[in-house]
Amino acid sequence: MSVNRLVFLPSRTLIGVLFCAGFALIAIRLLDPPPLTLIVASLVLGAALTLLLALDAVRSRRAWRSAPLELERRLPHAFAVGAADTVRITLKNPAPVPRVGRYFELGDPSLQMPSMPLEFEIAPGGAEIFDVPVTATARGLKSFTAGQILLRSRMGLLDLNLTIGPCEARRVFPNFKRQAAFAWLAGDRRLTEMGIKALRRRGEGTDFDQLVEYRTGDPVRHIDWKATLKHQSPIVRRFQDERDQCVFFLLDCGRRMRADDTQHGIGSTHFDQSLDALMLLAFIALSRGDSVGAMTFGTPPGQERRFAPRKGKQTLNALMSELGDVEPTPTFSDYALAAADLLRRQRKRGLVVVITNCRDEDAAELNYALTLLRSRHLVFLANLKEQIVSEIAAQPLERPEVALDVAAALEYEQRRAELARRVSLAGVTMIDCEPKLLGTELVRQYMILKRKGAF
Repeated sequence: MSVNRLVFLPSRTLIGVLFCAGFALIAIRLLDPPPLTLIVASLVLGAALTLLLALDAVRSRRAWRSAPLELERRLPHAFAVGAADTVRITLKNPAPVPRVGRYFELGDPSLQMPSMPLEFEIAPGGAEIFDVPVTATARGLKSFTAGQILLRSRMGLLDLNLTIGPCEARRVFPNFKRQAAFAWLAGDRRLTEMGIKALRRRGEGTDFDQLVEYRTGDPVRHIDWKATLKHQSPIVRRFQDERDQCVFFLLDCGRRMRADDTQHGIGSTHFDQSLDALMLLAFIALSRGDSVGAMTFGTPPGQERRFAPRKGKQTLNALMSELGDVEPTPTFSDYALAAADLLRRQRKRGLVVVITNCRDEDAAELNYALTLLRSRHLVFLANLKEQIVSEIAAQPLERPEVALDVAAALEYEQRRAELARRVSLAGVTMIDCEPKLLGTELVRQYMILKRKGAF
């Protein structure tokens, strides 16, 4: 518990007393008394008020130091961007006298809280509990400094301005609560309920799954004769899609990923939505036995984040911790450098998912980087596009200036389509979608590639 030195401020009661004293002196002056009488009255009134203030300050200081208020702040282990959470604040009064005042919670500016202060009146030996809703609007490490209290003095003439309680910090991650809601995704049928349809693969996987009873249509070559003799009925080996593959994310943190064409203000940038989609696909891949790794690019030298591929239940939490506080930068994204770095570090063949926002002017460098990656890995490019462009292109042609805007938007979309055509000719799977659809599209393409046995 940290407590600062006591600072006394005039209370509302004292301000009222001063106004009344002033009006009293004005009334005396209107009666036209001798000058000495007015001076004496002013001195007596001032001395009495000063004595009361000094007495009040001494008593209040003594009472506070003998039994200060106790603050307990119960914070969640972490916050999620855009998800409302509750911070429980408990003020305990161990003193034998009631305590009245106002409490101010001082947190990071990116944390949305209800308007302060919180009024309290705590009985002797009692407690006051506040459940404060808090919504984080940005990722990173956010601080909760010591709380501020304006405590009414014993006689009510002063307010004690002080801070109590510890300084704490919590991390704000991408919206992992929304990712946790996908825990029920155990099979293809439920993925279909999300709008993710998986193609049926021609043939079967090569990883053994289990022994099952023979059914009409099962390949005869899959009959397990030893198990058949043991159970005296036909038993076949069932196979599943290959597991223990690697899904590696190459996440762009360059200047274009700072785009925010939805203007929601809470986790709505292209980068934030890309991070959500990345976590969703990571969850699906891990649940299917694949390992997951990640690397960022488009940052100043030395600020890249690298997460070596790993499997297991704790991988998603570790990945969130590694990427949760990454922010897009004003730096230009160097695709060729990122591809060379990944090839140098990731030698085992796997699926490389590149998440970026590229334009037609990036075509030459992007194609070179994708060619490098394809020399060893299966490459999947997720290219984000701005929602506002589609809205402009769909405008009715009511005014000449609108026609120019629509023409520019259509030309921009055509150039992006040409970029997609070039990438497809290079043999790279690509999606071109708005950020809000990225999660569903990533999982859909992953399921398709899995079913095809592409990696």
